[in-house]
Amino acid sequence: MQNHPVYIDTDPQSEYSTLNLGPTHPATHGVFQNVLQLDGERIVSGVSTIGYIHRAFEKIAEHRPFYQITPLTDRLNYCSSPINNMGWHMTVEKLLNITTPKRVDYMRIIIMELARIADHIICNGVLGVDTGAFTGFLYMMEYREEIYEIYEEICGSRLTTNIGRIGGFERNFNQIAFDKIRKFVKKFPPVLKEFEALFNRNRIFVDRTRGVAAVSAEDALSYSWSGPLLRAAGVDYDVRAMEPYSSYDEFDFEVPVGENGDVYNRFLVRNEEMWQSLRLIEQALDKIEKEPSDIFHADVPAFYLPPKEEVYNNMEALIYHFKIVMGEVETPTAEVYHSVEGANGELGFYLVNDGGRSPYRLHFRRPSFINYQMYAPMSRGMLLSDAIINMSSLNVIAGELDA
Repeated sequence: MQNHPVYIDTDPQSEYSTLNLGPTHPATHGVFQNVLQLDGERIVSGVSTIGYIHRAFEKIAEHRPFYQITPLTDRLNYCSSPINNMGWHMTVEKLLNITTPKRVDYMRIIIMELARIADHIICNGVLGVDTGAFTGFLYMMEYREEIYEIYEEICGSRLTTNIGRIGGFERNFNQIAFDKIRKFVKKFPPVLKEFEALFNRNRIFVDRTRGVAAVSAEDALSYSWSGPLLRAAGVDYDVRAMEPYSSYDEFDFEVPVGENGDVYNRFLVRNEEMWQSLRLIEQALDKIEKEPSDIFHADVPAFYLPPKEEVYNNMEALIYHFKIVMGEVETPTAEVYHSVEGANGELGFYLVNDGGRSPYRLHFRRPSFINYQMYAPMSRGMLLSDAIINMSSLNVIAGELDA
């Protein structure tokens, strides 16, 4: 790793102290543990322990029909649940060869980019708190609340959204939802500018973050990093650009790239990603205006549950409802992998299907699980205070770490 050489103690008489950093220590921001050996305030070695919030989601999913797995994905990265939901729906659509209408793609982009902003608000806000600045966090959280109000208007939920369905959405966006989205896109840019003004050139913040936990592009790639962490290390990789989905290839946006992968670069990359998300949302709103306003799901009656009022009054809808619920619709025997650009990196779903109503095998590629494996080696030789802000900049979400 760059800029943090391994600390070697040369005094045979020195005694190391052991610190359990987590699972209840507030600085860990989640339910995971690091058993650290300290020489004063400097970390000599460490071992990461995970699994405190492991819920066997992959195994549970193998006993649920496809459309009932969405709530499990909510509980991965619960700071940006809609991205998890959409990623799962797209995986099943890939298995079933379902092509979604353009308007559905644009609606999904709006929701996913709002979720990315909400996630980055938390990460960068908490990073400010851990360096002694509480104001930016409090200021930005007001606007995360506005994003949650948009979720609530669209699907009735806020944190664990269970938003959308295989093939699209369970309902159309109403005018109130569009008004709230446009209001947010107008109000948030001045706030983000002020947030950047509080931190980007703040002497204390810069001194605490610049050069801390710097990671080379080679090391980041060797540990399979992705997302803002990989881009902060100078690698221009974004799933939305490299393997476009949901019509991202029709949009004009940039992929922010850092220089040396330190905490400061990670902060800057996430800030710039929020600007790009706003840009994507504005484009999606413009594109939606040109599409038929009554389309919000694909025409796949064998996999999309019909509205309840139709089930009560239409025999064909009742038959489809029965077949979907009872699992009497045949599905392809195949293996598929689909990934989306989650807030923390490449969020992938590897699905093995044997033709039934439930996955034969399912694996979630959780970016936090991949990214976190490097934390203990990175921390060797660091001061404890630097290791804390390094952890903040990794944005490790316990639900996504353990699944």
